[in-house]
Parts: sequence; structure tokens; C-alpha cells
Amino acid sequence: MSENEKPGFIMCVCTGKCPGFSKMDIWDFINRVRIELPVEYGFIHPQLCEEDGDRFLMDFLKAHRKVVIGGCAPNMQTKLFRDAFKDSGLDISKDLVPIDVRDMTTDQAIEKVSAALLKLEESK
Repeated sequence: MSENEKPGFIMCVCTGKCPGFSKMDIWDFINRVRIELPVEYGFIHPQLCEEDGDRFLMDFLKAHRKVVIGGCAPNMQTKLFRDAFKDSGLDISKDLVPIDVRDMTTDQAIEKVSAALLKLEESK
């Protein structure tokens, strides 16, 4: 996978106070994603479903890069981010892999992101 084809990874931590992330060291997790996995970059956003999160996502999607978002339930992510993808000219069903990483340890979440990246690569 070339550099310009690598997807981005966003970790949404739901204000950082969601008890669903208590088993995970989110800083160790995001650093492992950035360093160990084939992503162009990985970062944490405090709450993508808020208005500033919408604005951020719209700007982020201008790069037309596929993205994996780790956070809440995939069906919620699809509902919450549908307009941002549509307005950016992207197909949410092809350009987003939403994964739920709540109630996971750091290692379990890394495995889940790894599987999502593999799924994205296989869908090309």
C-alpha cells in the first residue's frame, strides 16, 4: 500500500469520560496504531458527533482519504457521519470502516483496528 493510499484512523473518545474506554490506555492505543499499523496517521478527537466534530470531519474528508473510526457503535457512526461523507463527495459505505472499540483492552482494540484495515485493503 503506498503512502497516498493509506487510510487515516480517528479515535473518538466521547469526551474522554465514557466508561466504555476504562479498560484501554487510549494514549498507548493511539500510539500503537500510529506506529505499528499501516495508517497514514492516527489521532484522537474528543467528540466527533458534536458541531465542532462535524466541522472537523468535513475538513478532514477534503483529502478524500479512506478512514477507520474507532468509537461508538458502527450504526451510530454511519448515522452521525453520513452527511459529512456525502457533502465531501465520499461514499460512506466504501470510504469509512466504523468500529466499536468500547469495553476493550488496548490489545483487543489494536486487533480490531488491524482487522478493519485488512477489510479495507481487501475491498479495493
